[in-house]
This record gives sequence, structure tokens and C-alpha cells, in this order.
Amino acid sequence: MMNENDLSHAIIGAAIEVHRELGGPGLLESLYEEALAFELESQGLKAERQIEVPIVYKGNQLSKAFRIDLLVNDLVIVECKATEEDHDIYRSQCLTYLKLTDKRLGLVINFGQKLLKNRVHRVVNQLDH
Repeated sequence: MMNENDLSHAIIGAAIEVHRELGGPGLLESLYEEALAFELESQGLKAERQIEVPIVYKGNQLSKAFRIDLLVNDLVIVECKATEEDHDIYRSQCLTYLKLTDKRLGLVINFGQKLLKNRVHRVVNQLDH
């Protein structure tokens, strides 16, 4: 069984393949997300899209929930972006998602650049590197 670190390598490889196949930046986030889910599933991994996670405040479920772009093998959260600039808020959001779901590793992947290798950010929540 793959752990979070093994999965992260597979996910990054799949993201590079998606980026290469689709010709780099210029598409909507949702298309990169769909293609990445397809690529991961073709490798035998479980990739769930748009997982709704409720927010509970003082015992009350709030009317709005957040959505995880991809959850891979029920272990790694993947947030797909398609922007020209990276922002710290993306990593902060991913860390919040990790804490609320009690997951240990997230990846923020920004497909909005010509080179993907510098646009993949690991976000950890109590995970041994």
C-alpha cells in the first residue's frame, strides 16, 4: 500500500503528464482537475473529485461547505490552480483542508505556468517528511 510520500510522487508525475499533454497553461482549473483525475485513475489510483466537507462551528453545521478538488486514495488532498501567479493563500487553504479532514499531506498544483516543476507545493499537517 502506498503512503502519502509515495502517492505524492505519483501525483506529481501524473500532473506533469497532464500539463505536457494539454500543452501547458491556458485552460480552466476544472479541466486540469478532470484530466489529472483521469490520469491518476489510469494508473490504478482512486481519485475522487469535488469532495464536499462540511464546516462545523460550535456544534452547528454551517450552510456553506468547502470542496476538495481531488482526494487521492483517501490520503492526499490535491488543489488544482490555473493562475499566472502563486499565492500563499493557496497553501493556507490547503492546510486548513488538511486539518479539517485530519489528512497529513496536500499538494497545490498550479497548471498556469509554462514549467510545472516550480509550481507544485507540498503542504503538510503533522507528516514526517
